[in-house]
Amino acid sequence: MAQSAVPAARAPLRVGVVGVGVMGANHARVLADLPGATLVGIADPDLAQSRKVGDFLGCKAVADVHELVALGVDAIVVAAPTHLHHDIALSAIAAGKHVLVEKPIAPTVEEAEAIVGAATQAGVTLMVGHVERFNPAVTAVKNAIRGEEILSIGITRVGPFPPRMSNVGVVIDLAVHDIDLICHFTGSHITEVQPQVKAAVAEREDIALLQFRTANGVLAHINTNWLTPFKARTVQVATRNKYVTGDLLTRQVTECFDYRTDGSYSMRHLPVAYAEPLRVELSRFLDAIRSGEAPEVTGQDGVAAIATAIRCLAGHSGEADSKPRLRAAG
Repeated sequence: MAQSAVPAARAPLRVGVVGVGVMGANHARVLADLPGATLVGIADPDLAQSRKVGDFLGCKAVADVHELVALGVDAIVVAAPTHLHHDIALSAIAAGKHVLVEKPIAPTVEEAEAIVGAATQAGVTLMVGHVERFNPAVTAVKNAIRGEEILSIGITRVGPFPPRMSNVGVVIDLAVHDIDLICHFTGSHITEVQPQVKAAVAEREDIALLQFRTANGVLAHINTNWLTPFKARTVQVATRNKYVTGDLLTRQVTECFDYRTDGSYSMRHLPVAYAEPLRVELSRFLDAIRSGEAPEVTGQDGVAAIATAIRCLAGHSGEADSKPRLRAAG
C-alpha cells in the first residue's frame, strides 16, 4: 500500500475532485482559488461535463479516480454520488492520498467503517464534508452556548422538492446535516431515536419529524420536508441560562437571556463572521493534512451521522440497520 507524506508547510497541496455535479463543481471552483492549493484535475465519467468545468477552471479533465491519481495529486475530494463513495475513497486511500468525502460518507455503516479503517491503516487524513459545520451562523451559535447546560435543540430544514434528487428522501438528503449538528452542539452522541416519516407526494419520504436524546441528556428534534415552497434553515437552542436562535440562511443569530419573574428578558444580536462555508471547510481540510492532526469532521463523525439516519429510516431506536443501500448525490 502506498504511504502518504505530509507536504512541506509552504508547498501548495495538489488536489483533485472526483464528481463534478453541482457540489463537485463548487468544490473545484473553490479549490481553484484557494491559497495553498493547486487544482490539478477533475474526474467524471461524463467527460463533456468534466471538460466544460476543467476548461473554465484551467485544470485537466479525466474519466476516473485512477487517472486523477496518475496526475500526481496529494489529496482528493470525493463528490460523486453516495453509492460510489466507498470504491472511490478506497482507491484514493490505497494510493496514499488524503481524502475529503462528501456527506453522507457512505450509504451503509459497513462501507463507512471500511473507509475509516482504510484511512487509519494508511495513515492518511480523512475528512467528511458536513459543510454546515462551517456555516458562520453555526459557529456563532456554538460559541454562544459554550459552557452552558444545554436542555434542548430544535432544527428546521425545509424547502421545495429538488429535481436533482430521485433516489433518496429527506432524511439522507437534508436531516443528516442536522443529525451531525446536534452532536456538534452537544459534544455528545445520539442514543435514542423516535422518527416519524412519510412519503406524501414523492416515492421516498418527503416529510420527517425526528426526535432524539443524546448521551448527555439533551432532547432534540428535526423538522424537515420537501413540501415547503421556500427554503428555511433555523436552529433554536435552549440552555439553563439563555435561548439562542440562528437563521442559517440569513446568518442572523439572536440570544435571549436574563429572564425575570415578570416574564421579561434581555435580547441581543450576536456578531456573525462573513465566510463561505465550503471555502472554510476546504481550508480546514488542507490544514489537517499539513498538521497531521484530526480534521474537524472525522470519519467517525460521518459514520455516526449515517448510522443515526439509517436508524430513523428503519423506524425504531434499536441498533442501526446498515443493510439498505441508499443512493444520493454527495
